Amino acid sequence: MTAVPSIDLTQFLDEHLAQASPDLLRQMLATFAEALMSADAEARCGAGYNQRSQDRTNSRNGYRERRWDTRAGTVELAIPKLRTGSYFPEWLLERRKRSEQALVTAVATSYLLGVSTRRMERLVATLGITGLSKSQVSVMATELDEQVEAFRTRPLDAGPYTFVAADALTMRVREGGRVIKVATMVATGVNAEGYREILGVQVSTSEDGAGWLGFFRDLVARGLSGVGLVTSDAHAGLVEAIGATLPGASWQRCRTHFAANLMAQTPKSAWPWVKALLHSVYDQPDAKAVHAQFDRMVASLAEQLPEIADYLDEARADILAFTAFPKEVWRQIWSNNPNERLNREIRR
Repeated sequence: MTAVPSIDLTQFLDEHLAQASPDLLRQMLATFAEALMSADAEARCGAGYNQRSQDRTNSRNGYRERRWDTRAGTVELAIPKLRTGSYFPEWLLERRKRSEQALVTAVATSYLLGVSTRRMERLVATLGITGLSKSQVSVMATELDEQVEAFRTRPLDAGPYTFVAADALTMRVREGGRVIKVATMVATGVNAEGYREILGVQVSTSEDGAGWLGFFRDLVARGLSGVGLVTSDAHAGLVEAIGATLPGASWQRCRTHFAANLMAQTPKSAWPWVKALLHSVYDQPDAKAVHAQFDRMVASLAEQLPEIADYLDEARADILAFTAFPKEVWRQIWSNNPNERLNREIRR
């Protein structure tokens, strides 16, 4: 299935991809920018590189280096030189904010959907580049597609990825003239250097066990290893996929999702104090105190709300899995909240 989002992906991966994998983002930004400059220079020469043509008005003459400062870091660009006159990409280096945003958009869109001639034409128009032929745009898109495919299928070799978070969100996409709903599965992980990295993004017709199993199998095949804890909601298919593909990993039930589930089962009048008790568990200074406070919470609920007490007791291992790890990382691993902003960016 080829699903084309009907949403604006302008900001997708803007901050998160830069934080998670800056070297890859810089490499892709350089690839996109240099491909555009090369096509622009060839258009000004009237012919392609090393191409014999009666329409040629100038020739390429190597490259000169230029540093380009972006939010992903400094990128070393190879700017084409001409034998007669000079070439300078004003559209890139003088309107930095606009051009950088457009190129990040191209990287993000291509990450999800691949590169097409039509998308490259839109990018070129956004940057204000004129004079490129459809054949030049097509060749450029083909070359960039190889880079994008390498990025999408890149090996996950920065592990061990001790902490992984997985979530799915529903998106409306356009397919074959129809707008349908699909599930976008997203996984992030903390690599060996302590940086959060987007491990994978896949679109599935629905959020079911088969979709999650295929998603995690792909991550493992690409090198996902060393996982100690996976944080997610309690979707049955997701939890089963984690157990089937990452047998050595613990599962942390997202505390935010769990609180919402608990609230739905608690009488409305009792929820304020039940919520306060639940928060008191997470406010403890160490793992021993967390478990002791959890015991006190269950005991205090046993008389007035026995069903809620049983529900909490059954979920103990899943919602307190974070206590097996250093306290310094608890806030980052006991919920999927760090992924929520990423989800909002995807929806834009």
